[in-house]
Amino acid sequence: MYGSLRIRRLAAAVICALLALGCTSGSGGSSGPGGPEEEDPSQAADAGAEFWVDPESPAARQVREWEAAGRAEDAELLRRIADRPVATWPPGEEDPAPRVRAVTGAATAQDRMAVLVAYNIPHRDCGQYSQGGAAGAGAYHGWIDSFAAAIGDTSATVILEPDAVPHTADGCTDASYVPERFALLAHAVDRLKQQPNTRVYLDAGNPSWITEPARLADPLRQSGVERADGFAVNVANFQTLRDSAAYGHQLSELLGGAHFVIDTSRNGNGPYEGGEEAWCNPPGRALGTPPTTDTGDPLIDAYLWIKRPGESDGECRGGPAAGRWWPDYALALARESGTG
Repeated sequence: MYGSLRIRRLAAAVICALLALGCTSGSGGSSGPGGPEEEDPSQAADAGAEFWVDPESPAARQVREWEAAGRAEDAELLRRIADRPVATWPPGEEDPAPRVRAVTGAATAQDRMAVLVAYNIPHRDCGQYSQGGAAGAGAYHGWIDSFAAAIGDTSATVILEPDAVPHTADGCTDASYVPERFALLAHAVDRLKQQPNTRVYLDAGNPSWITEPARLADPLRQSGVERADGFAVNVANFQTLRDSAAYGHQLSELLGGAHFVIDTSRNGNGPYEGGEEAWCNPPGRALGTPPTTDTGDPLIDAYLWIKRPGESDGECRGGPAAGRWWPDYALALARESGTG
């Protein structure tokens, strides 16, 4: 699907050039000897045009609320989030199908691709801020089957189970659960790939977490990465585009040239150096490169906003529960993200 989108965009660019219309196309950064360049997220207005933008996202609703309240400047800043495509996280521990159908249906109506996150693995997040997940293997099989069936033949990218594989490598997940987890992830890959236009990327952590990519290679293989479309890097984290790309390339080499995507939702200022829980609602962070498939790197299929900017990481630094909308934090991310 990404290939056909690139072909259409290239064709459009050629036509524009021939007609001297001065058309422009979004760029997600270029790659060269030093790796991808960071991009001002206020630029590339059409970046991510292939992905669906939710007109009823918390950010979009907040923009309308602030406009009505006379907070025009804040509303305009928040459009840096509201007007960009972000992933949808259908509910875990309940039927995901209604939300999946609503999102993929809306995306299809606009000839766009939906980006979804499947996040319901049993023993999720090792009992930390995002604890929960399906009650067991049978429940998870039913949940992922409903998720996949709801996608149908629409165009979708699915980020599969953030943290699930890295938590088996860092020892957070109890060893007794690990074989079942690999089997569940491999089953999820296979079930999702039964849908004809669905791309699947297994989460592979970030360079500040599992610092030796070799520790993830075998867990990813056992989880079915070779039957997926690749893996995802920097989900819900803040590592720079350059460091994330370098990490992805190292892991790709260990996996026979596997492709990957990078979460650039909040990495505009890189990671926070302020001590413990640097990953949890850190101050001074910024939006990163806007979503796009134009990455300039043949191994990087897309830059995506997988973590939804402005939604809390957990009850730290005054934040609400994990996944809850936090308008003040969203505004701070937007404000830190350049001008324009």
